Amino acid sequence: MIMKFQVNFKSVFTEVVCLLYILLFVYASISKLLDFENFQVQLGQSPLLSAFASWISWLVPLTELMIVILLIIHKLRKIGLFACICIMTMFTAYIFIVLHFSSFVPCSCGGILEDMSWNVHLVFNIVFVLLGVSALLLKNNINMGRKFFCPPSEEIKAILISMTCSILVIVLLFLSSEQIMQHENPFIRRYPQHPILLQKTIDLKFNSYYFAGYDGHRIYLGNYTDPLHIESFDRNFNNKKVFKIFLEPKEIPFKRVQILVRGSYFYLIDGTAPCIFRGKTSDWKITKELKGIPYFSEGEPIDSSTVVFRSNSGRKASHILGIYKFDKSPKITYNNTLLRQQIDGVFDTDGMLIYSQKLKQMIYVHYYRNEFIVADNNLKVSYRGHTIDTISHAKIKVAYLKDSTERKMAAPPLIVNAHIAESHNLLFVHSKIPGRFEDKKLWQQAFIIDVYNLEKNSYLLSFAIYGIKDKKLRSFIVTSTHLYALIDDKVSVYSLEARIKKEMSVIK
Repeated sequence: MIMKFQVNFKSVFTEVVCLLYILLFVYASISKLLDFENFQVQLGQSPLLSAFASWISWLVPLTELMIVILLIIHKLRKIGLFACICIMTMFTAYIFIVLHFSSFVPCSCGGILEDMSWNVHLVFNIVFVLLGVSALLLKNNINMGRKFFCPPSEEIKAILISMTCSILVIVLLFLSSEQIMQHENPFIRRYPQHPILLQKTIDLKFNSYYFAGYDGHRIYLGNYTDPLHIESFDRNFNNKKVFKIFLEPKEIPFKRVQILVRGSYFYLIDGTAPCIFRGKTSDWKITKELKGIPYFSEGEPIDSSTVVFRSNSGRKASHILGIYKFDKSPKITYNNTLLRQQIDGVFDTDGMLIYSQKLKQMIYVHYYRNEFIVADNNLKVSYRGHTIDTISHAKIKVAYLKDSTERKMAAPPLIVNAHIAESHNLLFVHSKIPGRFEDKKLWQQAFIIDVYNLEKNSYLLSFAIYGIKDKKLRSFIVTSTHLYALIDDKVSVYSLEARIKKEMSVIK
């Protein structure tokens, strides 16, 4: 009687476990296939499987359905239980790595476990692994006609080997995916949970403001319509102060005046004049004119007497980068190999120029292609990096007018990178190109910022700055603690959370 009860218990337990697995995999696979696009998006955001999302999104539900078939066919049930143990071990290893070793934890894994936390997912999977192992050992015990539960060592060894191999597969996928995503990215963005948090939005009343700079304590705003007017705020965008730059009357044909605050100095620059004036923020008086600089379209101070600039002094009036140094007399050095011509040398090389005081490097990011240049203070190339989109050749059409002496865009260009900012070792790029597995609604509601590690030349993550209806992002800056976004006539203040802060290297 006892032996019959033991046999019945083993049979019933095995049947119940198989039924649970069938229900689990049928529901999970069907839900994935019915909402396949969303499932692909979730895999695309996985810190382990991003690079393989296109084929894993098909492999997982199809494998689950194949296991269901194996469990239904009685003669193949042993193979099916082995497959259950393997795939649930993979899921368990995946969640463990996500929680303890991945660069970020995604929102959820979707499907039947969507409303569970990741820790509950882990416990759920471990329970199913144990159920599968127990069912397989009991089934083998029944097949061998044993009266008492006594699994053979060969069976245990086979299970342990299978589980070990399953874990190794996930580890290898994790390592290879990290390498691909950071250095060979197939245009898949990673959106970790809340890398920035909105603190406040301030109405500036006018859309003529721009970010003039940050001195480590205060944010400075310039105004295009009132070039000598400067406003400053503390890190939380409180404690407003207003300054007026004192400039003695000079007969200079100013057209595009811009104020740049760098450390304790401020610079009044206008490349169309051309001119650069310098003063200290302690009194906002201009005390020095850096004479002898050529006409330029972009300029960025390196130190109190050195400026990196872009001009049209290249061959056939193409863009070229140069260094201006003023000591007793001005000295100008050009590097005509930095900006590589693809079409006309002007529009195809157009971009944004910034300088990192922390890294002591110049960064130039192209508008119309996925290339950025990092160079030292002597314009020697450190490396050429690429944003994660696939636009390597500028998609523009140029028209030549007045006997080829004037150039204009013949059609609206495809903008790849719209705005940039830097902080410590990180480069922040406002991208205009949607990536793979991305929700179209996100792009209708937000501005997407991609973050790169300049020291490692690698992609890190992306996040969204949600816009104000019918407004446009005009510029943004990043400090060690905050991101400030200028959206038409408003400034949105975001705090940087731990995910971004921990990526900022402490640079001496």
